[in-house]
Amino acid sequence: MFSKWQWFLTQLTRTLWVRASLFALLAIFTALVAIPVERYITTPFPLSIGSESVGALLNILASSMLAVTTFSLSVMVSAYTAASSAATPRATQLVRQDTTTQNVLATFIGSFLFSLVGIIALSTDVYGENGRLILFAVTIAVVIIIVVTILRWIEHLSLLGRLGETTNRVEEAASNAIQQRIDHPCLGAKRLDPENLPTYRDNAVFANKTGYVQHIDVGILNRCAENYDTEIAVLSEPGQFIHPAEPLVCFGGELDEGIETEIRAAFSLGNERSFDQDPRFGMSVMAEIASRALSPAVNDPGTAIDIISRAVRLIAPWREHRSITDDDEQIIYKHVRVAEIHLNDLFDDIFLPIGRDGAGMIEIQLRLQKSLLALKQICKDCFSEQVARHSDMAYQRAEHALSLQADKDRLHQVIDKIRHS
Repeated sequence: MFSKWQWFLTQLTRTLWVRASLFALLAIFTALVAIPVERYITTPFPLSIGSESVGALLNILASSMLAVTTFSLSVMVSAYTAASSAATPRATQLVRQDTTTQNVLATFIGSFLFSLVGIIALSTDVYGENGRLILFAVTIAVVIIIVVTILRWIEHLSLLGRLGETTNRVEEAASNAIQQRIDHPCLGAKRLDPENLPTYRDNAVFANKTGYVQHIDVGILNRCAENYDTEIAVLSEPGQFIHPAEPLVCFGGELDEGIETEIRAAFSLGNERSFDQDPRFGMSVMAEIASRALSPAVNDPGTAIDIISRAVRLIAPWREHRSITDDDEQIIYKHVRVAEIHLNDLFDDIFLPIGRDGAGMIEIQLRLQKSLLALKQICKDCFSEQVARHSDMAYQRAEHALSLQADKDRLHQVIDKIRHS
């Protein structure tokens, strides 16, 4: 379970400017390190390198890296646009976090700065004979790194921004969030029953701004409750839209301004939802991709069928999920209560939009019903209730939208298997 600062650092390392800045600092350090190092080399090297030779190489490197960086940035922007238009704008944040793209751009920027600093240092004659040789050796190493990076970049460009690759990223993010909720159903806290809130439910702490809950540091809440020998019940879960009239938690003790500030500090709010602690967001984004594919402007039922298959893969591990009791060994934070994610919400997030938008397409309805049948076969005890509910809803929509009786008969055959399996 990530603390707030661990989560913040994780978000920071996913940004382009951080990697580019680190590579830039490393490049500047590398270009200048030859100056102090050569002072400790008393024996001259047998090979002599003139400043013109190193300078010419650095000039070529600087001019080429500037052009390559500009080109790569334009490719990156095009990939963002492609991901937004082909999949959904909500998936763009995952494309922006692509580590390969960030490393490539950071390498190009770092190489450019290395060359620039090296040229400036050479022009001021700060390098001696040994220093120029060290700089030349480092320059050769940088060239090798650039060649390897460009080869990786060429391979990566064939996938960047493509619909399949973007969908893979969304599925991976959703899968990680779902697995986290399987391992820690209540984020490491005790279970909160939303239908039976604690007696202190009216003693609430409210948000002081509007946005989505992106992350909750349950550890901060637990320490706060432990210090006052009480309990905190979390009312606003990750992914929930909150505002100053929406309670974040209810507190089992007497509240004051200091406690409220400490509790609010545990909640990270933002303008957009985050995939990390919010499995439902991943499922919703998957459904958005399918809905866009089913729109008349796109008319790509194959992508929707692919999303339905991925939905089975995402939901199937939920058979390992189990509700926890107050004395469960999985509980890490014994002074906090958090509600579980309900299976019906996951089903609704992914299957409802597809069943609605694909109601008039027999291929979509058949795949949807067969996928529901597969989930029931995977774990009848876990999924049968939700499978039956969504199978009936999808069939009701299809019955009104499909015009050919033969299509309805084919669909009914699959539904009979669901009902009698």
